[in-house]
Amino acid sequence: MLDQLIKLVEQNAGKAIVNNSAIPNQHNNAAIQEVATQIFNGLQSQAKQGNLTQLVGLFQGGGSSLTSNPIISSLITSVASSVASKFGISPQAAQSMASSLLPTVMSQLVTKTNDPTDSSFDLGGILKTVSGNSGLDVGSLIGQVAGGDGKGALGGLGGMLGGIFGKK
Repeated sequence: MLDQLIKLVEQNAGKAIVNNSAIPNQHNNAAIQEVATQIFNGLQSQAKQGNLTQLVGLFQGGGSSLTSNPIISSLITSVASSVASKFGISPQAAQSMASSLLPTVMSQLVTKTNDPTDSSFDLGGILKTVSGNSGLDVGSLIGQVAGGDGKGALGGLGGMLGGIFGKK
C-alpha cells in the first residue's frame, strides 16, 4: 500500500513539492516519500486508536468536505511537522504545502478506493493493512458503521474493536 501511496503523492506533488521554492529540489523525492509515509502512519495511528468507524466514514465518502475531516486535519499537521523538521523548511511553508497537497491526495485515494474499475486501492485492503489485522471482517464493520445490523451506527462496535486490539 505504501508504494501505491507514494505514486499517488508523486502524481500530485508538482505545485506543492516539486515546484515549491521552499523545498530544495534535491529533497523532492525524499519529501514525496515522507508525505506518503506520514499519511500511511497517520492512518495506521487512527486505526490503532480504535478510530475504524471514522476511517470507514472517510473512505465511504461521508458526504463532508475532506478539509473539515478531523483525520485529514491530523494528517496535515503531522505531515507539515515532519517535512519542516526533516528538510529544514519553515513551519509555515510546510503547513502550506501539506494543506494544499493532502486534501487532493486523500480525495483521489477515496475516489480510487470506491471505484470498482480501479484495483490499486480497496477499502478492505487499506483497513486490514493499517489495522495490522489481516483477519478483519471489513464487511461486518462497514455494515455496523452504516447501521445495517439494527444496532445503530456504533452498536456492537466497541466489542469488535476490543477484539481487534486486545482490549475488552
